[in-house]
Amino acid sequence: MTAKTQRRSLVDDAYEHLRERILSGGITAGDTMLEEEIALSLGMSRTPVREAVIRLEREGLVELVPRRGIRVASMSARDIREINELLSCLESAAAERLASRRLPPEELAQLDAAIAAMDAALEAEDMDAWVAADYRFHCLLVELCDNRHLAEVARSYLDRAHRFRRQSIHYRDKPVYSTVNHAAVVEAIRRGDPQTAQEIHRSHKRRWSRELSDLLERMPGIDESRREGPA
Repeated sequence: MTAKTQRRSLVDDAYEHLRERILSGGITAGDTMLEEEIALSLGMSRTPVREAVIRLEREGLVELVPRRGIRVASMSARDIREINELLSCLESAAAERLASRRLPPEELAQLDAAIAAMDAALEAEDMDAWVAADYRFHCLLVELCDNRHLAEVARSYLDRAHRFRRQSIHYRDKPVYSTVNHAAVVEAIRRGDPQTAQEIHRSHKRRWSRELSDLLERMPGIDESRREGPA
């Protein structure tokens, strides 16, 4: 392994470690860290950690605070609404493309597995597992659509949306309708019916937008005016 390849591997390791901790809730909005502490815990120098942090900052997951280190970014109500609007457009387009592509059996099987995991989580009343399966479904929707630029943009915002879903899941009614709608989208994809796949997903996102407005009013710690993290 060349020195450049090794450094890139360390950057990827640091990035995946920090990203996973943020998305899983191991570190939460407003938490601060120092590069030195992260590097020490990972057994590497500060250089790959710094590069990983810059990558996470571009994705809106952390922010660099002078003299205070790295802070996990918060999202305002406006951020959450705008991200939802953007993902509605991207995911509906992805659903249409997937149905037009006539997915091979192995790719359909991945979508089916995500739906099955959501069903199993609902049956077990394990909402954290449901959120993880739901996130997997949304990621597959954009990753399999054969448009790498759409997937790249969507994945960044899906990570941020996932943080809110994980935070909000215990304030919501049991998300049976979401699982049913996702399954209907997969069936339209399986039939090769792009218009129906797009329409079902668009309708689902409209319903989620209405539920989202209610959640943002009821949930603690959501600042309507704050654009990014706490001052």
